[in-house]
Amino acid sequence: MTKLYNKNSETEKRRLLRQNITKAEKLVWDKIRDRQLENCKFRRQYSVDKFVMDFYSSEFKLAIEIDGESHFEEGAAEYDKARQEFIESAGIKFIRFRNNDVYANLSGVLESIAENIRNLRG
Repeated sequence: MTKLYNKNSETEKRRLLRQNITKAEKLVWDKIRDRQLENCKFRRQYSVDKFVMDFYSSEFKLAIEIDGESHFEEGAAEYDKARQEFIESAGIKFIRFRNNDVYANLSGVLESIAENIRNLRG
């Protein structure tokens, strides 16, 4: 069986992304790390095949993506769509927020994440 999660070939990519966390990602990470939100464990820069998710809960198969400027460059929308479809095909629920959402309404973003967790918990 082929390994799908956190492939060794993606280790360096994940490490670089963790070392270069964006301001918006840091704001969210500081509120969801260490089971602070709904007692849910999240990991940073977790990968499925070659695709890296900003935050991931293996317990709930929930991916969170914070879209920065790079997501609005030419060709990025098509890449993001294919990436999201692949991740969802692995049975993972995918939610995304824009940097501006985080900056303007962090509490709303956190409540949306919490609501998704509660729904997945059943």
